[in-house]
Amino acid sequence: MRWPAVVICAGLTAAWAQTANPVGAGRKRFEVRCAGCHGADGRGGERAPGIGDIDRDRLQTDESVRAIIRDGIPEAGMPGFRMVGDEEMALLVAFVRSRVEPAAETKIGGDAKAGERFFFGEGGCGKCHMIRGRGGLVGPDLTYAGTRLTLGEIETALKNPGELKQEGYQAATVEMKDGSKLRGLIKNESNFDLQLQGFDGRLHLLTADEYVSVRTDAAPLMPVLHAAAGDVENLVAFVAHLPATAEGISPSESAPLPGAVPWEKVSEPKRGEWPTYHGVTGGNRYTTLTGITKENVSRLAPKWTFPIPAGRSLEMTPVVVGGVMYATAVNSVYALDARSGRLIWAFSRPRSKGLVGDASSGINRGVAVLGDRVFLVTDNAHLLALHRVTGALLWDVEMADSHHHYGSTSAPLVVGNLVISGVSGGDEGIRGFLAAYKVETGERAWRFWTIPAPGEPLAKTWEGRALEHGCASTWLTGTYDPETNLLFWPTGNPCPDFNGAERKGDNLYSDSVVALDPETGTLKWYYQFTPHDLHDWDSTETPMVVDAEYHGEKRKLLLQGNRNGFFYVLDRATGKFLAAAPFVKNLTWAKGIGADGRPILAEGWQPTAEGTRICPSMDGASNWMSTSFNPGTGLFYLMALEKCNIFSKNNEWWKQGESFYGGSAREDRTVRPRKYLRAIDPQTGRIVWEYEQKGPGGSWAGLLTTATGLVIFGDDDGAMTAVDAATGKPLWHFNLSQHLHASPMTYELDGRQYIGMAAGSNVVVFGL
Repeated sequence: MRWPAVVICAGLTAAWAQTANPVGAGRKRFEVRCAGCHGADGRGGERAPGIGDIDRDRLQTDESVRAIIRDGIPEAGMPGFRMVGDEEMALLVAFVRSRVEPAAETKIGGDAKAGERFFFGEGGCGKCHMIRGRGGLVGPDLTYAGTRLTLGEIETALKNPGELKQEGYQAATVEMKDGSKLRGLIKNESNFDLQLQGFDGRLHLLTADEYVSVRTDAAPLMPVLHAAAGDVENLVAFVAHLPATAEGISPSESAPLPGAVPWEKVSEPKRGEWPTYHGVTGGNRYTTLTGITKENVSRLAPKWTFPIPAGRSLEMTPVVVGGVMYATAVNSVYALDARSGRLIWAFSRPRSKGLVGDASSGINRGVAVLGDRVFLVTDNAHLLALHRVTGALLWDVEMADSHHHYGSTSAPLVVGNLVISGVSGGDEGIRGFLAAYKVETGERAWRFWTIPAPGEPLAKTWEGRALEHGCASTWLTGTYDPETNLLFWPTGNPCPDFNGAERKGDNLYSDSVVALDPETGTLKWYYQFTPHDLHDWDSTETPMVVDAEYHGEKRKLLLQGNRNGFFYVLDRATGKFLAAAPFVKNLTWAKGIGADGRPILAEGWQPTAEGTRICPSMDGASNWMSTSFNPGTGLFYLMALEKCNIFSKNNEWWKQGESFYGGSAREDRTVRPRKYLRAIDPQTGRIVWEYEQKGPGGSWAGLLTTATGLVIFGDDDGAMTAVDAATGKPLWHFNLSQHLHASPMTYELDGRQYIGMAAGSNVVVFGL
């Protein structure tokens, strides 16, 4: 029977302190006093259940266990033992608690470092099991065994492996219709399909019409451990209390497993795959797949759903490689069979406590994939590498100290042999940065600060006290262009958000896009969209890489629909400003963008103590919702929000544990917000067509365009919708009845095209 782990904080008595191994000593007393009923190991006997099997809550503290031993449970037929002395009682309590509390919370004997040597050496455990990225893939990852299993469960797994069942590790032989056989571990099985992890590390995602039979092994794959008592004690100590010396050794130091995703398949995706947050590193959610067309889109219907226990509307975009979909919620990844939505493996860790701002909101926007690894950021600004086949944790690095208000929310980006990630906390007074880490080890390769340190040359763009808590976070996934070998990353607003009295100047590099050398992090150029921003207009909208003819000349362009209400065209090789035009009608803060690329400010563009009506709103004319460019129509598509706020400022200064706004923004209720899908001609900045949505203006869904002339998006009224990319004519919709916070993606399997999107707390996949 698999028991859930319960985290207990247990105090040590004087008797415990005098005993090196109180559980071992307690076991001997338990065998005398209690084993006749509960069994020698406390897991159940002839006359009484296993410890904790019936009412685990009774055993939550040392005192509650003492009370049960002393008073018994008369209604259940358990006698009391009032004559037990204090020292013997302490030992009995220690043993009983070891049956119900996590092993990591249990004081045990043994040498953990010696246990590590035995695990990876003579014991042979590392041939099957992995710990901190070192070891095999056949058995469960044991990195967290000490916090998820009790000492009793660990002991049982060693003595009687068949008793402790682990989902996803049933060995089986699958006979295929062509007469071949597959051996491996059943990750999931239904009447219609089977997910099998081969012993060579290859995933086999099978439908029922591909195989004849499945024969499961009667005996457990794990053998009974035969070892000296001292080796067993040391081994248990290692698994229960991982020592600091247990450093992960990357499996990629040996030959990569079958199905590993090389960088070339990320930079130039295999047809039908979606290997990055935007599908391609350049950020354009445009697909050349032709299965779904204007003629057949009316037949699009849900094919499967997968519920994620997120407790909020998901903001992630699924990634699909090798027939596997990787979906996320805060601090968790779910590997799914992209054909059916069946779970292959899941990784999860609890949400962090004591966070503020974005970090506390439980946002995660997806993963990056490279080689045998899946990369995920956590709410407390850690970057994790998981094994793509099993979900085992390979390494974990802290990008920044979350106690200083840092978090992380968006999908990382892989470039070459580096994984690159930004941080959130852009309203909480952090110092923003972008960092790159080596894929194999997690070692930091470089870090680029988005605002200067005091005394640096750029500090002159921050006159006043605000520089110390200037923000300019990097919370949305950037883009990469292999032709120029440049990494483009958008940056957030300066702090305090609404009061610029203590940060006079342009406040570089806030509200900018920075172009970096991806190998070194060296700045090549930058462009600032909103100098001295006073409206919380992060420039964290996708900087899209586009090759197109522009004004009669072939150009390497960077396109962005900015939160400040202007659509921008830049030369991505040099950063040269080419053009900008408004894409919303409610725009009062600027008269336009000058030839020098700087805004021409209008009257009344600054927040005041009394409050000033300014458009667009704090939410922005657009935001992080995904955009797209269709080379067939030559149009750029984005979600536009027509909304204004009353902006006010105050003198509130930064405080630990609080946001650093320096004012506020409230809705102008005289005008109803409206959300539009708009198609923009980059040649002129003109809005060619628009699709007005009937909802309340509160959705955060992006879009996808196709070579077959479709724009597919999450509507403001909670529906998945498709319109004609040339005209905006509605062609299809499906009501999801959800407040949408994510952007659609597409993939192809077995010649069939699918559309996937997160809706509420579910992943929903559509097909014909």
